[in-house]
Amino acid sequence: MPSDFPAALPIAYNVVHLAADGHRQALIDELVHRGDRIVDAIDSLIFVHGTSGPAAWARNSWLAPAEYRVASIGEAARLLASVQRNWHLHSISHHRRARLIADKLAPIRFRPLGFPAPVPSAPLGVFGLLDRDRLLASPLCSSAFADGRPVFAEDREGPPNRAYLKLWEALTLARTQPGPGDVCLDLGASPGGWTWVLNQLGADVVAVDRAPLVPELAAAPRVTTHRGDAFGLTVADLDRRPDWILSDLIAYPARILALARYWCRACPQAGIVITVKCQGVVDPAEIDHFLDIDNARLRHLSANKHELTFFRLPDAGPPEGASRRP
Repeated sequence: MPSDFPAALPIAYNVVHLAADGHRQALIDELVHRGDRIVDAIDSLIFVHGTSGPAAWARNSWLAPAEYRVASIGEAARLLASVQRNWHLHSISHHRRARLIADKLAPIRFRPLGFPAPVPSAPLGVFGLLDRDRLLASPLCSSAFADGRPVFAEDREGPPNRAYLKLWEALTLARTQPGPGDVCLDLGASPGGWTWVLNQLGADVVAVDRAPLVPELAAAPRVTTHRGDAFGLTVADLDRRPDWILSDLIAYPARILALARYWCRACPQAGIVITVKCQGVVDPAEIDHFLDIDNARLRHLSANKHELTFFRLPDAGPPEGASRRP
C-alpha cells in the first residue's frame, strides 16, 4: 500500500463471518465447537480469532480483514481503490457516509445469473464503517458474490417447484455440473425440481421416490422413475453406476449422514450433493460428522432454509465458500 495511506490498525481477530439469515446462533455454536475464539459480534457479523477458512453457517467469510483510521470519505475510497478495483458495501454503521464512500468506487453491475453460469473470477472485497473514521475492509472473501448471495434469472414456467433454485446454486458454487452422458441419481425426487434441472443439463436421470414426478417429467426420454424408498436403494439396484448422486430428502441429520456415507463409499468417483435438513436447535457436533467424510464440504446456500448442503466432489476443486475439516 502507498506510504501516504494510513497503516492498518492492530486487531484481535483474523476472520469475520456473516451469519446466514436467521442462523446467527448456529454459526456461533459452530465456531465455538471448532475451537475459534469469538472476539466481537455486531448484528450478523461474528469476529473471530481461529480457523482461517469459511464456516458452514456463514453466508460469507471475510478472510483478510483489516481496520484503518480514515480522515475523510475521499481518503477511504482512495485507500480501497489502491488495494483492488471491486468492492461491495456491507453497511454496519454510519450508513450514509459508507454509501458515499461506495459511490466513489468503481461501479459493479450485479446482473442476475443465467444457469449454468461460472462463478465470477474477479476478486470482490467487502467493506463497512465501524465508526465515522474507522474503516473495516477485507479484499479476500469466501464468496465471489455480494454478501454471499448469487441471484439467478428465475424460470417461472418450466420447473415443477422452487427447489430447482437450490440445485442451480449448489452446482454453480460447485463449479461443475452433470452433462450429456452422465447418470444422475435423484433421491427423493418428487415432484421433480432437481430432476428438471438435471434433465435440462442433458443428463440421464434415475428419479427415486414413493411419490410420482409431475407427468411431463416422468415422460421425458432421459428420465427413469423408480417408485420406492430412497433410503433403501443401493448401487446394486441400478443398471448403471451413477456419476452423480443428489438428494433433497427430508430426514433427520443422522439418517442423511448414513445416506451420504453409503453413497460416498459405494461411488467414490461420483459427485455428491445432498441437503442436510436441521430440525430445531442445531447440534454442531452432529453436523461435524459430515466433515469426517473424505473431501466433504458443507455450505449454507442462500436458497437453503434451516438446512445445509453437503458436497463431495472428487474430480473438482472445493465448492465456492464451503467449509471443510480444519
